[in-house]
Amino acid sequence: MKRTYLLFILTAAALFLFFPERTFAANQVVVPGVDIKFGTSNNPQDVSVTLQILLLFTIMSIAPSILIMMTCFTRIVIVLSFTRTALSTQQAPPTQVLVGLALFLTFFIMAPTFSEVNNQALQPYFKKQITQEQAIQRAELPFKNFMTKHTRGKDLNLFLEYSKAPKPKTVKDIPLTALVPAYAISELKTALQMGFMIFIPFLVIDMVVASVLMAMGMMMLPPVMISLPFKILLFILVDGWYLVVKSLLLSYQ
Repeated sequence: MKRTYLLFILTAAALFLFFPERTFAANQVVVPGVDIKFGTSNNPQDVSVTLQILLLFTIMSIAPSILIMMTCFTRIVIVLSFTRTALSTQQAPPTQVLVGLALFLTFFIMAPTFSEVNNQALQPYFKKQITQEQAIQRAELPFKNFMTKHTRGKDLNLFLEYSKAPKPKTVKDIPLTALVPAYAISELKTALQMGFMIFIPFLVIDMVVASVLMAMGMMMLPPVMISLPFKILLFILVDGWYLVVKSLLLSYQ
């Protein structure tokens, strides 16, 4: 049986290699191709469209960085990771679940900002009411308002003083080159503070379990194995995920 199966595979491979046209002539599949040409153009509109396409590809390539550095994604994913680490459940919930939850929470929190960008920049640009440069300037302002609200003045002044930029009078005058890193380190500090507060009750459970095991002379038994069920039970009783997500939402009000 094995020899017959192997002979069938070898025969099919030989037909494919030596007689491809006859063997698969009846099942030809037409695959669409993409033709890219480089040359000159006498129409300025063609050049403008090409530059817009290149700009669109550039924005798409840096979209993950924009999502991480200019939205609330960083704080959310760090706090959720701290929660999993405090529970000592290794890979439960999986990383994909935490990232997916952080992504949807980001869309939920950033919905007013995205809606403002769509109404003030994208829709007028699609209707050809404003130029591309005006659309970019209008799209920056909602993100600047959001980031400035959650950025510490100390962090923002650090980058403004280092770049020797003039002190901005309004939010619109703040350069993104200084606001984005200032917002990022402010988010990191806030996320670590929230993670520390989440760790405290679980740390207490670990200390109590370790003390009890040491008093009983069971020093060879890992305390994590005993404390893990109590951590999970405590997290369930207080509805932990609800409290964590509620704290994240309230932190952006």
